[in-house]
Amino acid sequence: MPHKWDVETDVAVVGFGAAGVAAAVTAHDLGARVVILEKAPRGEHGGNTRVAGQGYLNTASPVEAAAYLTALCGPYTVPPAMVAAWAEEMCRNNDWLKGVGGDPQEHQHPPVGIEFPDLPGAGCVHKFHDGPTYGYSFTWKRFESLVEQRPIPILYETPGRELVQDNTTKEILGIRAERGGEAVYVKARKAVVLTCGGFENNQEMIRNYLPGIAYCYTSGSPYNEGDGIAMAMAVGADLWHMNNYAGPSMALKVPEVRTTLSMQALHFSKQMPGGMIVVGPDARRFCDEKYKTRHGKVPFHGRWLPLATPCPMFMIFDDTLFRAGPLYDMHPSHGWTQIVERYEWSADNSAELAKGWIRRADSPAALAELVGLDPAVLAETVARWNRACGDGRDDAFGRSLMLAPLAEPPYYAVELSPSMLNTQGGPRRNERGQIVRPDGTPIRRLYSAGELGSIYSYLYQGTGNIGECLAFGRISGRNAAAEPRWE
Repeated sequence: MPHKWDVETDVAVVGFGAAGVAAAVTAHDLGARVVILEKAPRGEHGGNTRVAGQGYLNTASPVEAAAYLTALCGPYTVPPAMVAAWAEEMCRNNDWLKGVGGDPQEHQHPPVGIEFPDLPGAGCVHKFHDGPTYGYSFTWKRFESLVEQRPIPILYETPGRELVQDNTTKEILGIRAERGGEAVYVKARKAVVLTCGGFENNQEMIRNYLPGIAYCYTSGSPYNEGDGIAMAMAVGADLWHMNNYAGPSMALKVPEVRTTLSMQALHFSKQMPGGMIVVGPDARRFCDEKYKTRHGKVPFHGRWLPLATPCPMFMIFDDTLFRAGPLYDMHPSHGWTQIVERYEWSADNSAELAKGWIRRADSPAALAELVGLDPAVLAETVARWNRACGDGRDDAFGRSLMLAPLAEPPYYAVELSPSMLNTQGGPRRNERGQIVRPDGTPIRRLYSAGELGSIYSYLYQGTGNIGECLAFGRISGRNAAAEPRWE
């Protein structure tokens, strides 16, 4: 217990993204005093919600939604009570948004974007955004306005560091945050709700928990470092779904930019002139470079597994592609680099070549020497690809897009890293939004919502994370506000 509390409230919400908004607004509207603690500075808040695709899931039927979620979980089942809570609450997202002044609009082509249309219950999937215009951060701006319209203080640059737990009852009494290097103790008379995101910027957790990758970088918020996981574990929380994440894709990561930059030539729907392949550390291709994964998952012998990303990986391309325009798409549609960081990629790729992000040589063998690959093997890989293009088919991996040879020297290489938007794992919660111990009993006065301990255990439906943020944000906000005040 601290000697004094610096801030007193009923409900302390840790994290200002969609889950934090739903929890804070719900608790406030039920009569609780609420404070939001946010790690990022003002202007960089919003978490992954701000830089995601701006859609949220509203399911059409609780019965079909339960069937779809159960199928998404596959062999990694979640308790039926959790499935039921998710299914029932996800059907209420539109009604809730309307009730607080929003304007739900369905995406123009509803069937597009259903990740797994063959699964039972898939017909219930409907993707919405707020207002007449889809894109940028428009839906996030609506969520943000819901907090700004209410007397809910937001303490920016104040990350939560440690939960304050009663030594006898083990209930949560508040949280120690940090601001400017100084401790800030927040008394939460009713509850603490953790909505502070996943661990996509914590490389140690990535190595320990995510399968098949030694490192991975995010296209989302750089502030998600697993803080909520560490705080919850310290007070006895169980963990779940730590091996699941929305990825990987392949992208460029450089020290000068905090998050990843996606290469236009790798986008499944982009057609660009010139030749391009991706090779692994053995200088050989390992996949269809233009394949549209389902949030990083690919089919493998009757199961869905993360895309293989043997590191280091290199995108190898010719001068025709280099001269076709910027390799990076700067249009601010999604991703931290596009929307917040706003890195200005040079129109002719010359600045990035000068920085060493792009390497150049007169032959594939010479290029291999520059990036540490076997020269003879890379030369043969390029020759094999060129022959496949001449035959009009890629027998190795079935690629059908940009089936063009690497014909025009010089040749170029960009090192790629595994990339993701977010992780799904974290402290396990129950159908009331309570964080639970390994034996399933709840930790009193501690709740969570959002990707911090998400319900998604295996496959993921696009817009499902923000939909879950809203659904379990409301569940946690309601139950936190209903807690009796402690004195």
